[in-house]
Amino acid sequence: MVVRVSTVAFEGVNAKPVDVQVQVMPGRVLFNIVGLPDKAVGESRERVRGALAAVGLALPARRITINLAPADMPKEGSHFDLPIALGLMAAIGALPSDALEGFVVLGELGLDGSLAPVAGILPSAVAAHERGLGLICPAASGAEAAWAAADLPILAPRSLIQLANHFKGTQILSRPAPAIRKDGQPLPDMAELKGQDSARRVLEIAAAGGHNLLFSGPPGAGKSMLASRLPSILPPLSPPELLEVSMIHSIAGLLDQEGLTDRRPFRAPHHSASMAALVGGGTHARPGEVSLAHRGVLFLDELPEFQPQALDSLRQPLETGEAVIARVQHRITYPARFQLIAAMNPCRCGHATDPGFSCRKAPNAVCMAHYQSRISGPFLDRIDLTIDVPAVTPGDLLSAQKSETSESIARRVNGARQRQMHRYQAQGLGLETTNATCPVSLLDQIAAPDEAGLALIRSAADHMNLTARGFHRVLKVSRTLADLDGTETIKRIHIAEALSYRTAPIRGSY
Repeated sequence: MVVRVSTVAFEGVNAKPVDVQVQVMPGRVLFNIVGLPDKAVGESRERVRGALAAVGLALPARRITINLAPADMPKEGSHFDLPIALGLMAAIGALPSDALEGFVVLGELGLDGSLAPVAGILPSAVAAHERGLGLICPAASGAEAAWAAADLPILAPRSLIQLANHFKGTQILSRPAPAIRKDGQPLPDMAELKGQDSARRVLEIAAAGGHNLLFSGPPGAGKSMLASRLPSILPPLSPPELLEVSMIHSIAGLLDQEGLTDRRPFRAPHHSASMAALVGGGTHARPGEVSLAHRGVLFLDELPEFQPQALDSLRQPLETGEAVIARVQHRITYPARFQLIAAMNPCRCGHATDPGFSCRKAPNAVCMAHYQSRISGPFLDRIDLTIDVPAVTPGDLLSAQKSETSESIARRVNGARQRQMHRYQAQGLGLETTNATCPVSLLDQIAAPDEAGLALIRSAADHMNLTARGFHRVLKVSRTLADLDGTETIKRIHIAEALSYRTAPIRGSY
């Protein structure tokens, strides 16, 4: 007799069905797990043996074979513990043979029979609901699973014995409720910034259109402060975006068990981060920073200090909105539609653009060019907005004048986003489409400048040697500027302002 228990294996953020087949036969005493298990799955034998012993069950002195089907799909993770244990309990008569029908099962076992939380509960719950099944998961993950659907049957025991008692009818488990996290700590406010009117304007444009942005300036000018305040003026995640983001964080094991939040992700990796840390990968493929920043912001401070290969690995995700991890046996794709905000000093000394400052090792222009040569032209070409951020003057620091708050800026940003949503919805595109992610094929229709604007961009394209990508990004930024002004017509002033942000800080036009 073969007992079957449903569970999942993960490919990207997708939970693929896996059939755990348990067979107990006469023969030489053996406990075998087959079906491309990794080391964690292979170690399930001892965890399952210990957990069953803790609830008073001993494995029979027979040949035990566990097959994880389909056999050609790699199986990774400790969440196979619980389905294997429950399959064995059903095979030896400790559970009713039909008790597990209609459930997808995940959970890691402790040697005392307790259940520990595992990554990937939310996508597993979504997949179970799509298949018309319920979910069995650890109690610590129950609130996460409950977010998948209100009508999803969920059993969330704390231990193996608690689940066994539920099936016997002696201890009925109730469905966990989804937790709602209350964001008690307010986000940093734009009102806290002194001066930097031009940089504040560019940050508003970036927020309104979802554009990539590069700040360049001396240390202490406020580049990082500006970037950290971007989330405070961005619109909250929509329900579909919230589900996308939460599923990625669930796969990575980073989802807050207190509940979900509609705040957009803000990721700020250190400049020593490797290519795998940024894009994803590793021995057991996991989402990288670009995927953890999906539908949010990826902030790269000290941009030239990142490894050039790591920066260039971001070029594909910036274009396609996906991070692809290739393996010999399979290929994994994670969503990675993020907004890039970067900051850098003009040179390694940091003050090459300050009046009267001389770089230590070379003339200022040479020092700047050498430092910024670590950033490739194709990478810079994918940045829509660049701006110099000068040092804050003592007058600005001592000024009693109050700066505009994030709340008032966010209202303008939201108005521009609403215009974009209606525009792209009429074109049959998703509600999450912004001017930055608008297909190039639509630009002639939605971003055609007036006659004066067209003459200006034609002239600028020749003088600035704009690439085709650069030309399109100028049009997209111009479209955002017009949206902020509440007009459908892209005028010469919008083109002129967009072009002013297209000039690279040091290396000339691109």
